[in-house]
Amino acid sequence: MTTALSFPHVASLAPSVTGHAAEPPRLRLHQRAPILAAAIATLALSGCATFSDDGGFKPVADATQQRLGKPAVWARDDATAQALAKARDDLLASPLDIDAAVQLTLLNHRGLQATYAELGIAEASLVQAGRLPNPRFSFQRVQGGGDISIERTWGIDFVRVLTMPLASRVEARRFAQVQAQVTQAVVEQATLTRRAWIEAVAAQERVQILEQTGLATQAASELADGMARAGNFSAMRRTQENLVYADTAARLARAREQANTAREQLARQMGLWGQQLHFTLPARLPELPRTRPAWPDAEAQAMRERADIRAARAALDATANDLGLTRVTRFVNVLDTAYRNNSATGSPSEHGYEISLEVPLFDWGSTRVAGAEARYRQSVDRLADTAVAARADVRTRRAQTVAAWDIAEHYRKTILPMRQRVSDEWLLRYNGMLASVFDLLTDAREQRDTVLAYIDATSDYWLADTAFRESVGGGDQ
Repeated sequence: MTTALSFPHVASLAPSVTGHAAEPPRLRLHQRAPILAAAIATLALSGCATFSDDGGFKPVADATQQRLGKPAVWARDDATAQALAKARDDLLASPLDIDAAVQLTLLNHRGLQATYAELGIAEASLVQAGRLPNPRFSFQRVQGGGDISIERTWGIDFVRVLTMPLASRVEARRFAQVQAQVTQAVVEQATLTRRAWIEAVAAQERVQILEQTGLATQAASELADGMARAGNFSAMRRTQENLVYADTAARLARAREQANTAREQLARQMGLWGQQLHFTLPARLPELPRTRPAWPDAEAQAMRERADIRAARAALDATANDLGLTRVTRFVNVLDTAYRNNSATGSPSEHGYEISLEVPLFDWGSTRVAGAEARYRQSVDRLADTAVAARADVRTRRAQTVAAWDIAEHYRKTILPMRQRVSDEWLLRYNGMLASVFDLLTDAREQRDTVLAYIDATSDYWLADTAFRESVGGGDQ
């Protein structure tokens, strides 16, 4: 069964004009064709959306500067790449503190540069949405019996023209979402670098402590061997001192391996290789803050600054705009308009227009609208879930940071001074000939263990502080 649809105001969709004449075949174009060409050229000029100078990177750079206090640079040309290389070499010329390590990552990490390219891909879609669709031209030539019939058609997707503003807004929302995702990637990479720097410096500090005590235990072991050979030391005491030395050597070897691994991980996060690996680090971790951290407005700050919250909001906005576009095109999703010009041998040229559309006989667009509405509700729920998870993450990280500070401060304020007083008492006893050199060496080993525990506590605090900063938004504020 065939259903015929007619529109009184629409010209014939396929007019056929034929004729006979004695003169040779000739073609006649309607005089309005130049007018149509001029109109199409005007529309084309109005639809030429352009790319931005920075590829949409400025919002990312501004957000990075605000949250990290350091600029991010996209090396889009050789001159910028050379400037970044010089800045990298300048940073490597001095010992890298934690801020310099993060800055080096932002300037040198090739993975971040690859992530920045996502902006160019998203901007291309945005520019495409702001440009008019290409016009459609068809040409038909039929010859038979000495007659020639020619049909020419110019057309354009009118629905796409009408929905261009809304489609542009949709792509703009998606572009903002990509910018938020790129910003989040930068903040996450900075966090990885901070963590790697803390672990590398702490591992290096442990090696230094074990190397110092290793010399002392070696001297004690050699002294015990000499005294045992002279008959002034028992075999059991000699074996004990040798065991302490062997255990210290094993701990030192393990600490050196861990320090090397931590240093390589830091170099990986900063994107270094070759001669760049000869960078230097500070001898010690930063001192603890003198006051107990509080951060009463951390949750509110996280709702403003967390990149995942921003990305979820951008996704919700983009889904809302998609829903609007779906509703607009629910009934008419394809609407083409065309200008027709026909000419035939010995007949006057005919012109008119053609409109073709998709008639919603079976699909009224309800499925597309229902799907878009479901995706919108899904985005709303995901944003709410992201906010709940973010608040819980902030509370957990804050509690961990405060607990780590309490432990490290207890070591700094109580345990270390007490350990020092015990060492001073042993030294007084040794000077009074009430203690032996082995008593001093035993006390030195106990003092070593206390210092190593303090290094671990300090490292735990700074790692917890880094995780807390990430949970709030990744910033240094």
